[in-house]
Amino acid sequence: MTRLFMILLSISLTTLAGIGVIIVLAMGFYDLRAILLAAAGGAVIALPITWYVAMKLRDTMG
Repeated sequence: MTRLFMILLSISLTTLAGIGVIIVLAMGFYDLRAILLAAAGGAVIALPITWYVAMKLRDTMG
């Protein structure tokens, strides 16, 4: 479970953090604080989502 979670987390964390940064930049916020907060927000959102997906995959695979 832990290995599956870590593999999925490496993908989802970078994806959601990147999406957050792109959204902030598209809204016109170019300061470092806004970019870091968006990346951190994406990382925080990725944790429970990845845990849920890993649990569902583990249950499905048996």
